Amino acid sequence: MNWKANHHTSIGKTRELIFGKAVSLLIPLLLLGLTACAPGTHLAYVSLPTVNGVVAYRVRNVSSGLTEIVGSPYLTGNSPGPVLVSPSAKYVYVGNRVDNTISQFKISGENGSLSEVFPRIATGFDPAAMVMNSTGSMLFVVNEISSSISVYSVNSSSGALSPVSGTPVSTTPNPVTLAVTPSGNFLYVVNANLSAVFGYSVSSSGSLQAVPGSPFPADLGAFALTIDPNGKFVYVANTTANTVSILSIAANGALTAVAGSPFATGTTPVGVAVSKGGQYLYIANEGSNNITEFSIDPNTGFATSITGSPISAGTAPLFLLSDPDGNYLYAISQSSKTITSYIIPPTTGELASTGQSTTTINTVAGMAVSQ
Repeated sequence: MNWKANHHTSIGKTRELIFGKAVSLLIPLLLLGLTACAPGTHLAYVSLPTVNGVVAYRVRNVSSGLTEIVGSPYLTGNSPGPVLVSPSAKYVYVGNRVDNTISQFKISGENGSLSEVFPRIATGFDPAAMVMNSTGSMLFVVNEISSSISVYSVNSSSGALSPVSGTPVSTTPNPVTLAVTPSGNFLYVVNANLSAVFGYSVSSSGSLQAVPGSPFPADLGAFALTIDPNGKFVYVANTTANTVSILSIAANGALTAVAGSPFATGTTPVGVAVSKGGQYLYIANEGSNNITEFSIDPNTGFATSITGSPISAGTAPLFLLSDPDGNYLYAISQSSKTITSYIIPPTTGELASTGQSTTTINTVAGMAVSQ
């Protein structure tokens, strides 16, 4: 305020003006803070290949309910499949399976909406699955048609991807998915036509080297895999054998089947997830329309069926995803185009329905939930 120009203004009028301006500035800042922080919520992103887009949702932590963010779906390349959110929750990456590219999106800090960062990054043929290490410094992609693994370093400031020298590297023919240990030291890949897991050590630069003894036996139709948050076990869903293999991870990355592995599960297991603490294991059985539940011995890896297992999961559940807080499990069905959530009780692991189910506009190919 120009005091020389307004020296005749009364003290009361001056206070009124100052207070009014302060409030007018404060209210937008408060609203911005509420929108940006969005207490009690986090974000989820779902790829829809038939519309070449990715849908953004806000997830209520208290109920797991999904609310679509205005502006969805956001345009991707052709036939988007795998999707992931960076650990920083600043970027979303989507693999475009027909274009053989990765789309990078910046997440708006205000509402979770997306804006694509060009150019798109080239991959091998048919990027079928992607995973990022826990620090967000490396991104790994399996290319199903070119039977290779692409590795990218991630710029910590911009999220930009740069191919790691010496990659892509050849792997098992037609790999379908992959997983990386929490330490980022080992990477594992499966191929549904082979009863094995292929292991790789990961250098600090992102280069890959086959683990001694790789590949390691699993069971018929090894289709999906994940690793527990403690980095002790690899879990593999075997679609043909209707089993789940549990393999312990040695210090050098070699895998050994735990006692009793493989364990029987439902019909055509195609999805696998482990709870945040690593004590519970869940298998999506496409053929029997249910989810098998196991408790895991933290020392031996032995699997014990949980009371009440299996639990109904609607029509043909294809993959499972645990939320970052470990409170909910999401079951995604391509045939019914639904995302259904279940409560994970920390003491028993026996899933309970939340009553929350979201129907998407088209078939879901991938889903990721932010921290």
